[in-house]
Amino acid sequence: MGRHALEVADIFRTYGPAWRQAQHGHLSLGQLKVMSAIEQCRSAALGGHVLHCDACDQVEIAYNSCRNRHCPKCQASAAKRWLQARQADLLPLDYYHVVFTLPAPVSAIAYYNKAVIYDLLFEIAAETLRTIAVDPKHLGAQIGVTLVLHSWGSALTHHPHVHGIVAGGGFALDGERWVACKPGFFLPVRVLSRLFRRRFLEELDQAHRAGQLQFFGEYAALTDARAFVDWLAPLRACEWVVYAKHPFAGPAAVLAYLSRYTHRVAISNQRLLALDERGVTFRWKDYRAKGKTRYKTMTLSAEEFMRRFLLHVLPGGFHRIRHYGLLANAARRENLARARELLQVAPAAAEPPPETPVASVAPTFVCPHCGAAMIIVETFARGEPIRAPPTLRAAA
Repeated sequence: MGRHALEVADIFRTYGPAWRQAQHGHLSLGQLKVMSAIEQCRSAALGGHVLHCDACDQVEIAYNSCRNRHCPKCQASAAKRWLQARQADLLPLDYYHVVFTLPAPVSAIAYYNKAVIYDLLFEIAAETLRTIAVDPKHLGAQIGVTLVLHSWGSALTHHPHVHGIVAGGGFALDGERWVACKPGFFLPVRVLSRLFRRRFLEELDQAHRAGQLQFFGEYAALTDARAFVDWLAPLRACEWVVYAKHPFAGPAAVLAYLSRYTHRVAISNQRLLALDERGVTFRWKDYRAKGKTRYKTMTLSAEEFMRRFLLHVLPGGFHRIRHYGLLANAARRENLARARELLQVAPAAAEPPPETPVASVAPTFVCPHCGAAMIIVETFARGEPIRAPPTLRAAA
């Protein structure tokens, strides 16, 4: 894959050292590790290998990737591997795209309470979908849900929301038949929104009572129980954004969507336009505008760009793709087999037989000159593991 003209790594390498020094004490270890990983990704610092093409005798040097989940250069291969594993899970029916979004006041306190509030966002969104779906007044079925967390808006602002992929139906309550939703309609959005709002605020209040939330700056007063109750009151009356889109045009469209969303980072290198004395210029989409006027450009100082990018670093070990209901990991295989039985469709394709020729497997490295497979003829080791930004001596 060719290198983009401008990358997030270029911004971090150019302005990161001075900014880290200025922000000393204000950046978490996780944010520092992300900066360091992106700066060193596919550079000699991480080691690599020498490739040789027997067909045209070309020699290439390939440096190792950092494999950090926040790195714009490392997610394409990760998404490809994940999609290959998910292909067997798709059923031949309509799939719906639903989105649950937190209101701005909750998003503001979520930044300092990511693990707690992001977990609640996942759990309450999944609970809401399953509760309304199992209600005989709506669908009357047990469903499976895949949720993906995004914490950003197009302009890199903090905007936590989850995207959900849901099959248009599920098991009847007795498990003996498949219940399909109405064509083109999954579940009523207003009902989903009301239940999501009520349950989220109940659990958020419970988290506050349990001392699980932290507050800083203008929100420091919310540590007091009475103040927090007063702060919650307007949130019980405002609209919470939950919406469902039309069904995807078949399983292939579901996979195409997942390939764009599951391993996306806050901003891709493709959206970067320029780095100059004015700052960083990039493309963004204004969802409040219509038509072609939605697509705009924005210029931020390098320092503000880095600050916004690092808003979206997830807590260590946090899973941003989760499966619920029929797709929960514990019983996914059995539930999918039962679903295919009830839908009277063929079982998922089996693994390729052992006698499949090795030559039919796509090569790991392809020659950019002639397209033939390249082989590794030499490797060279990386330096120290990524634990923090490189020191000035190491950088020199």
